Amino acid sequence: MTTMNHIDGCVIAVYVGLTAALAWAASRRQKTGEDFFTGGRDMNGFAVGLSIFAAAFSAAAFVMLPREGAFRNWSILSVLLLIPLLITPLLWFVFVPLYMRLGLRSVYEYLEIRYHPRLRRLGAILFFGYAFGWLGSMLYTLVLILDALIGLSQSQFVLTLVVIGAVATLYACSGGLKGIIWLDVLQAITLGGCVIGILWFSLGRVDGGLASVIETGMDHSKFSLANLSAGWKGQTSVWWVLALALFVYLPGYTTSQITVQRYLSMSGPKDLRRALTLNAVVATFVYFLFILTGTVMFVYYKQTSGALPALTSQDQILPHFIVNDLRVPGIAGLMCAGLLAAALSTLEGGINSIASVISFDLLKGRANSGRENRLITALIGAGVIGAALLAPHIGKNFIDQITAVASTFLGLLLGVYVLGMVSARANAPGAAIGLLAGAAGIAWVNLAPAIPAWWSGAFAFFPTLLVGWLASGFFPPPSASQKRALFLNLASGVPGRESTLRNKENIREN
Repeated sequence: MTTMNHIDGCVIAVYVGLTAALAWAASRRQKTGEDFFTGGRDMNGFAVGLSIFAAAFSAAAFVMLPREGAFRNWSILSVLLLIPLLITPLLWFVFVPLYMRLGLRSVYEYLEIRYHPRLRRLGAILFFGYAFGWLGSMLYTLVLILDALIGLSQSQFVLTLVVIGAVATLYACSGGLKGIIWLDVLQAITLGGCVIGILWFSLGRVDGGLASVIETGMDHSKFSLANLSAGWKGQTSVWWVLALALFVYLPGYTTSQITVQRYLSMSGPKDLRRALTLNAVVATFVYFLFILTGTVMFVYYKQTSGALPALTSQDQILPHFIVNDLRVPGIAGLMCAGLLAAALSTLEGGINSIASVISFDLLKGRANSGRENRLITALIGAGVIGAALLAPHIGKNFIDQITAVASTFLGLLLGVYVLGMVSARANAPGAAIGLLAGAAGIAWVNLAPAIPAWWSGAFAFFPTLLVGWLASGFFPPPSASQKRALFLNLASGVPGRESTLRNKENIREN
């Protein structure tokens, strides 16, 4: 436990002041629900690229990545490298162009265009399960790190959690999506500066510097990108890498409103490509630095005490190192600012995304007043705080929590989206039966302890896709307007927003 000094306090105060000023400036430019939830569709690629990175980064950078680099190896980097190598091309050429050509406001609007309004509402409900679980786990983990950094009693822990959640909700209410994106730009810069500062001072504590880190890391197989000898049940195995990339990260980038909402805030493909490319480059670089920081800590403790410290949770390794071993004036404040940046960017964007789904998909209130949108946003913020209090019951650490949540809800969504994009025979009854099969697959994983939890997404995705395709053959084929939402029809011209609305009216009539 440590007490913040004046330098730490100044660092945090400057950061909080800047974010408050940006939120206030953005709030003055929100005039309609369209502005509040889509940023007016005129955001530039640079800002959105950094925003995508900041929203996905969250507290995972401070928790998962240093922990993996210290206690395991660099297998998690293999997962993250598949973002630029696999996920970004799929976004660039398949998912986002189709979403933009359909003129979506919410990604779950696609389910109505392709299937039926009831599938759209079901998709929104699945997203709620993911979003509340993801945001709650992230908020709880943030406060857990602050506990290791400054020491909190049980009542202070709960109070800190509530206050941070309330501040994020206030920011989400103030600036809408445009304000959130520009806050994300500041937060991305803060995160980058934070990891560079921590890594620089950490290397200074290691005898021999970077050369010793490389030598010791190689001796202990720290730089292994995957365990080639482990089977499909082995954590850090090749199969583990593929399972996380395909069934946790891919659906998060393609079917979650939290990220898709940012794609839809841009005006066209040129800005889209710029944003996706920037996100891939920045994310890969910063992820690498955080994992390297974990390995630097491992080498430092090998040199000083022979082993990593025994902690209540391995997630606390970085704050423990900063408080007890680094001891650089202002560095604790920098880490707190970085943590707040990671948390606020994810919380603000996530809360706004849930509110946009409620407005567009459930209430169909595209003309809601700013006051109504802000009231919805405030209620969602309270729900996220409640979810954070339940987060310890989901998993033992951040990656376990988010793997369980994302695999359960987003694996089902990815299955029904891929089914609708690639199969001309897919229809609403078949997709609904496929979702039931996917839910049964998830239940099987949870009831069978021999199946690792990170395979939940696969057991959700493949039954949804395959059973949905087979079941669709027993029902009438989709209409011509519904088939226009197929990916194969993208090149021949998907209708714009006005045609899309007419298509949806035809679907309701059918």
